[in-house]
Amino acid sequence: MATSLSLQYSTACTECNQPVNPFIEEMLLQLEQSEQYTTTLKLCGNNRLVEGRRVSDDDFLVISYVLRQNSFIEGLDLRFNNLTDKGAVHIANFLQEGCSLLCLNLMGNDIETDGAELIAKALHRNDTLRSLTMTGNKIGNKGAMFFAAMLQINSTLEDLDLGDCDLGIQSLIALATVLLRNNSIKSINLNRPLFYVLQEDTTIHISLMLKTNNTLQELHLSKHEMTDFGLERLCEALHKNTALKYLDLSCNKISRDGVKCLAELLKTNTTLEILDLTSNRMEDEGAIHLAETIHTYNSGLKALAVVSNNITGQGLKILAAAIQANTSLEYIYIWGNVLDESACVAFSNLLSTGRLSNSSTDVKPYVVDGRVYLAELFHGLKKHYYWTPSYGIADDPVCNSALALRNY
Repeated sequence: MATSLSLQYSTACTECNQPVNPFIEEMLLQLEQSEQYTTTLKLCGNNRLVEGRRVSDDDFLVISYVLRQNSFIEGLDLRFNNLTDKGAVHIANFLQEGCSLLCLNLMGNDIETDGAELIAKALHRNDTLRSLTMTGNKIGNKGAMFFAAMLQINSTLEDLDLGDCDLGIQSLIALATVLLRNNSIKSINLNRPLFYVLQEDTTIHISLMLKTNNTLQELHLSKHEMTDFGLERLCEALHKNTALKYLDLSCNKISRDGVKCLAELLKTNTTLEILDLTSNRMEDEGAIHLAETIHTYNSGLKALAVVSNNITGQGLKILAAAIQANTSLEYIYIWGNVLDESACVAFSNLLSTGRLSNSSTDVKPYVVDGRVYLAELFHGLKKHYYWTPSYGIADDPVCNSALALRNY
């Protein structure tokens, strides 16, 4: 590049009559000096290693001038900054001017309904962006409706994250309805909507969508208040679905009966590769149903998380035996259950025999006074979803196995 990024930034600040943000200047300098070729500019507000203030609305206006001059920058990570609806005006203008960005992460900012409308409408005319993360911005039910309308027009966006955005029943149903015909979205995150009724209308609409959608490969439905009834509807749909590879059902109200239905599905489903059942209540009976399927029938599942499901040694021992017999399951996460001695011995044996490696599970055995115990390891499907470690690899596959397994 003829002119350094930091110099371009300083010049843009002068032209816009904006003070230089030392944090942005330092991150641009690091991008220039990176020994490994990278195309992502990381301006994460929770970066504790670089001093300076978080990115503001006016800061983004200056950043956009730099991005327009450097088309090699294809990713922009603006997690946990101070961007509001005012900043969304600049973001929308940038997106609809034919920018080169493929990935934009706006997680944890202060963008609300008006900002969501601007960004969604800008994507009507954008044909380059492939991934948009809005997690944690309180766009609400109305804001999500604008994104549903956008998906009727935009045919290039592949990954949309609307988790923790205070979605409501109407917007969830609208998104499910749009996905009946949308052929571009491969991954969508609808985690933690706000429900004020106990009915599972949204799950039914999502199930109907899954019966006909042949594009969606990753679906996040964490904290949906889903019960066994809702899971049964999903399983009915997934019997006809041949596309979905990653299903996140964590933090719901699924018990042994729902898991039994899921186990029956896995006997014939060969597509699903990643299943997250963290923080449900399957208990031993649910674990035994899963174990039977894993032992004898299923050879497609590659990662399974049953963290915090009140499974005791009885269920974990049988699950360990199933994993020993199954050669396709690569990752298993069990921390948060009742790890009595029999469970500790069973998983210690899986590790000692080489069936599992330390990087493929979230426990590690140790011995005290002749008894085997299990310690927790910081491994999982998406441990670095909300934050980036200060040291080490940001997307370490050991801590983010779901990212390692994604091939879409």
